[in-house]
Amino acid sequence: MSGVPPAGPLAAALALVLAFGACGGGSGSRAAGSATTAHASRSTRAQAPYASAPSPATAPSLRLLASAKLPGAVQLPAVTPWRDGALALAGLDAADASLGSVTAVNERSARTLATLPAPLHDAAAAGVAGNAYLFGGGNASTASAAIFEVDAAGAHEVAQLPAPASDVAAAAIGGTAYVVGGYTETVPLRTIVAFTPGPPGTAAHVEVAGTLPRPLRYAAVAVVGGRLLIAGGTSGETAERAIYSFDPRDGHVRRIGELPHPLTHAAGASLGGWMYVLGGRGEGLSSQTASILAIDPTRGSVHAAGRLPSALSDIGAASLPGRIIAIGGRDAAGTVSDTALTLAPRAR
Repeated sequence: MSGVPPAGPLAAALALVLAFGACGGGSGSRAAGSATTAHASRSTRAQAPYASAPSPATAPSLRLLASAKLPGAVQLPAVTPWRDGALALAGLDAADASLGSVTAVNERSARTLATLPAPLHDAAAAGVAGNAYLFGGGNASTASAAIFEVDAAGAHEVAQLPAPASDVAAAAIGGTAYVVGGYTETVPLRTIVAFTPGPPGTAAHVEVAGTLPRPLRYAAVAVVGGRLLIAGGTSGETAERAIYSFDPRDGHVRRIGELPHPLTHAAGASLGGWMYVLGGRGEGLSSQTASILAIDPTRGSVHAAGRLPSALSDIGAASLPGRIIAIGGRDAAGTVSDTALTLAPRAR
């Protein structure tokens, strides 16, 4: 990431972001880095239509439609839709070493396309206007503030987060991606950061668009009906149950429900008007679950919606037309998966 120190108004902005995170504890001994940011008013961000049909009365259960072998085992990949499948970016390998791979995955196959400028883990990815972006991440006891645009040729930096952040999650609404929570390697964050790419030749806009009730890491996120749903995650050392809805029109975060049990390191995706939460674990490193949960975005109710072939946490997932792709993960024995699963609604 850039070593340019913040100055003037940018320093004040960074101080504000770090103050948001100071309300809760974190773990780890990795040192924080530095970052710069560009702020824009909410009125300049691209907005998506918010009207959506009500979710069905019963969430369809998901079934395994297909599986594909990855070039290598991976946990905590950053995953976003891309072409006819998804891109899996960075993550940790079976030896807990950070990865710099850019891998194209679909329901039939997976192949490595390129490499990132540096290995990363605990980053997040989202697609905006057909382009893939990678946010933050960590490696070698530091966190990155970089935002990369990624394609088959590699990655180039287009902006920076207000603060370095690993352990983040992200999803896009219209022309804006939202990066949720994270950890600077010293301070946990409670921010929701908006990133809007600029037209060719212009700078991207980055701003703090919302604030979570408490610092949050490793949350599951997905977009349903023009709102960002945020489920579970870790606050301090505690796995959370809360389900939040963030509305970018007013910047408000509302608690709409609770998961059946504390859950962190799960993957989030959306399909058919529901948010799906895939796998995850509790506070214990070996408490993985195979459960798939469906969340009603209006009422916040939670329904059982199938099971993964095995209990996994640290999966990366992407929402695709008519299906969800779930990539990698880690089981209770510490074994890292080298498989991509394509999940689709079970016929009624």
